[in-house]
This record gives sequence, C-alpha cells and structure tokens, in this order.
Amino acid sequence: MPQLHFRFRFRCSRGTGCVGSCVRIHEKAASWCIVGVVVTLCACRHLLELLRRSAIQGESNSVLIVGPRGAGKTMLLQCVLRDLLQEKEAQKNLLQVHLNGLLQTDDRIALKEITRQLNLENVVGDKVFGSFAENLAFLLEALKKGDRSSSRPVLFVLDEFDLFAHHKNQTLLYNLFDVSQSAQTPVAVVGVTCRLDVLELLEKRVKSRFSHRQIHLLSSFGFSEYLQTVRTQLSLPDDFTDRGFAQDWNSSIQTLCEDKSVEEALQRHFNSSKDFRSLHMLLMLCLSRVSVSKPSIKPADLLDASRLCLCDAKANMLHGLSILELCLIIAMKHLNDVYEGEPFNLQMVHNEFKKFLQRKSNSMYNFEQPVVMKAFEHLQQLELIRPVDGSSAKTQREFQLMRLMLDHSQIMEALQKYPQCPTDVKQWAMSAFG
Repeated sequence: MPQLHFRFRFRCSRGTGCVGSCVRIHEKAASWCIVGVVVTLCACRHLLELLRRSAIQGESNSVLIVGPRGAGKTMLLQCVLRDLLQEKEAQKNLLQVHLNGLLQTDDRIALKEITRQLNLENVVGDKVFGSFAENLAFLLEALKKGDRSSSRPVLFVLDEFDLFAHHKNQTLLYNLFDVSQSAQTPVAVVGVTCRLDVLELLEKRVKSRFSHRQIHLLSSFGFSEYLQTVRTQLSLPDDFTDRGFAQDWNSSIQTLCEDKSVEEALQRHFNSSKDFRSLHMLLMLCLSRVSVSKPSIKPADLLDASRLCLCDAKANMLHGLSILELCLIIAMKHLNDVYEGEPFNLQMVHNEFKKFLQRKSNSMYNFEQPVVMKAFEHLQQLELIRPVDGSSAKTQREFQLMRLMLDHSQIMEALQKYPQCPTDVKQWAMSAFG
C-alpha cells in the first residue's frame, strides 16, 4: 500500500479555521482511512457526522470538498460513505444520487439521471410538468412514506461542481440548496470541485441558500515521499507465491529507483504534476514492457515511458498542420517577438506572411485571402489561437484580436519533427524578427 500524504483543512460556516492536528491513522483505527494516509481528524469526523445526521436524523446539510486533482477528494468521500453505510439505519434509509458536471451538461439531463438513480421512472411515466422545481418537488414527494418525518433522506453528490454553475440560471443548484434549506425533505448536497474560487461562480440567490461549509484538501508531500511511492507501488509483497522471483524483482526495483537518470525523470514528473493517476499511467507503461525474455524494468524503459507521458499535445498537433497553417503560426511567433506578446489579428498575420513571400522568388506559398482566412479559422478551432475577449465577436473577422497559445520552444520543436518541412520555412522561423 503506497504512502500517500495529504493535509486536510476545514473551514466551518462561521468562518473560523477549525484545523486539527495531523496524525497517522491505520486501517484498524478507522475503517475509512487506508494505511499511510495523513488526515485532519476534525474535517473527516465533521463530514461523517454531517452525513450521519442527514441519513439518520433527517437533517438537511450542504458542504463543498475543494482541492487540486489527485488530492484525495473522491477517496475521502467514498471512505466516509463506506463507514456511514456500516450503520444499519443509515444503510436502510439513505438514498444516493451521483451527478457529474462533465456528463450532466444541462438540467434536463440531470433530472433524467436523478429519476433513473432514484428508480422513479414508473412514478413519473408520461406526466408533463412545468418548471424544473416542480419536477424535483414531485420526485422528492414520491420518496415519502407518509409524513415529513418519515421521508427518506437523499444524498446528492455533485462531482465537478463548478461545471453545474454554468447551467442556465443555475437552476439545479438553486433548487437543491433551496430544498436543503427549507427542510421539506431531508437532503444532503456534497459538491466536489478543483476550483478554489467556486463560490464566486454562484449567483447571489444560490449562494444565500448554501451553508458555506467547505473542506479543503491540500497535498503537501515532497519528492522523497513521491519516490518512496514509486518504490512501494512497483514492489511485490512478501507473501508472493514465488519468493525467489519476488526478491530478484524487488532488488531490481531498488536499483532502478537509485539510478540517477530515473530520479531526474521522476523529478520532472513530480514538478509537472503530483497527481497519482499520472504516476500510475507512467508505471503502467513501464510494466507493459516486461516480458518473459525481459523480466525486469530497465532505466531505458522508464525514460521512454516518461517521454510518452510528457509529450506536448499542442506541439504534436503542429505536425498535422498544412504548410500554410504552419507559416501563419511562424508569422504569429514573429509578431509576438516584435510586439512583445501583444495580441494580433488576421490582417497583421497576413501582412507578416507577405513579407516572407516577397523575399522568395518562387510562388509556391501564394494563397488567396479566403484560403488564408480559412486556415486562420482552423487554427482557432484547434485552440492554438484564441480571441482576447468575447466582445470582439462584433468585430470583423480580419480585425478580431487573437493570442497565440504556443511558446517559442513548442514551435521550434515541432518544426524539427515536421515531415519534409521546407528549408526556407525553417530558416524563416529561426530568424530573429522574420
């Protein structure tokens, strides 16, 4: 089991920093924590108590779990739910609805998913409703066994919570928070998000109905712990059936982790992302090279896997561009050099391209204005360039201000790998100011 280190910070609704001391919790001490996870008991116990009050006592609550990707937000929630559902009363009463902002892109899709997960398709049938609020109220009313005190509590988990804030009028969030505040039906709303400024995205009416409880997760481990995680993940357990092979394998992993080139490659990964999912992808690529004839991981395997994981997606996109589109990218690069990163428009780029053509005796790069505009629009669709602001939509396309989303090193690296790139185009790109 890898040693994962996390620091949890809880901010209560009253604005006071309720931060507990970090202690090591083992499997025997708490069923919802894996070995080696450092957590703040105050935050975890508070979340567990919050959901317990909703599941058993019928109390409505709302809370946000905020932290960077890979910090353990989903793991925390799953472990707390696992511990909660060990109680028979909570297991019998609690209903769960899991929504994801990447999948439920509007309120209509979200409502269908809520209906499906609550098994209320037969109740809804062909009934026609008015507003979203009426739909949701009917669904929650159908869950009641009698009076309000006997209503079954519902836990709504909103993954990628910030994306729900982009729905029209934030109707879903407003109605969920409104139900949780009105105490008509016991509802607990747990949002999971990576954005620290998520509250700024909420409308005033939505924000006023939210409890403002937040749990912040901050990953605070260093490179030595990261390296130890790699060693632990790749090592075989002591109770492996073939003990001789396990000893040889663990010895080779120890040698691998002590290699200087491997340590430098892992340092690059650690600097770019501390997400354990990306680390697992790297290690999976290394393990895929193991075979009967090659029963161990060599440093060259990890270096090749590292190059695959860290390959620049935008630079790779340049390899599939036409010569015209590549020339427009180079013209934008020169405009950035001359005007020190100021935005540009199609007319400026075309003029810079014409300067290059004037120095060439052949006409292989001569293109009509509509063709150049089409290539420029394709670069925008690929998101290699983007408009400076939304207000420029009213401007003519030739004069709409853009920014280049590539830096100098990405362009030069792509030119070196571009298939059969003309020499004069390479020389134009390497020249100081076009």
